[in-house]
Amino acid sequence: MSECSRVQDMIRLMASKINEMAESLSDSEVQNFIDEIMHADRIYVMGAGRSGLVAKAFAMRLMHLGLKSYVIGETITPAMKKGDIVVAFSGSGETKTIAELCETAKSIGGKICLVSSKKDSRIGRIADTAVVIESHRDTVKDESAEYEIRQMMGEHKSFAPLGTLFETASMVFSDSIISAIMEITECDETELKGRHANIE
Repeated sequence: MSECSRVQDMIRLMASKINEMAESLSDSEVQNFIDEIMHADRIYVMGAGRSGLVAKAFAMRLMHLGLKSYVIGETITPAMKKGDIVVAFSGSGETKTIAELCETAKSIGGKICLVSSKKDSRIGRIADTAVVIESHRDTVKDESAEYEIRQMMGEHKSFAPLGTLFETASMVFSDSIISAIMEITECDETELKGRHANIE
């Protein structure tokens, strides 16, 4: 069995990559993203696999801010209507299930906000706004393939495999968006705590 790199060094490397991504973010894309959230009647979030977990965490924080947020696919998620937005997390912008849901939402009259590493993509082409988080994604022959297929095929690298950098950066990005909205709305942590789950 070969020796692995020190975990501390892996953390530092990932942190440096995330810092590079932060520098590459477009101010106008970020501002458009925030504007869509602030003016939406309701916010629906989604993503596949680990991106879906990031989406759920984002929805929870939006709820803590007092915004109406829902996770697409949950049993208590209400029907969409015009004036609502979808925030989709998809590294490739091609994930089949997410793309199809975005197309359905668009046909209903909802707006699409994409967080991705690829603007020129199936979802990117119909998105009302897109934030591009640059990352060196793994080479995948069919980018529309589901994340489970990529995992089963073993198409990954030893460092930050299967889109890890995108997902980690997306989590940091979404938490930073929450911080920005807190400043805009002058919402403090006490208000967030008042909406935090209390029956856990």
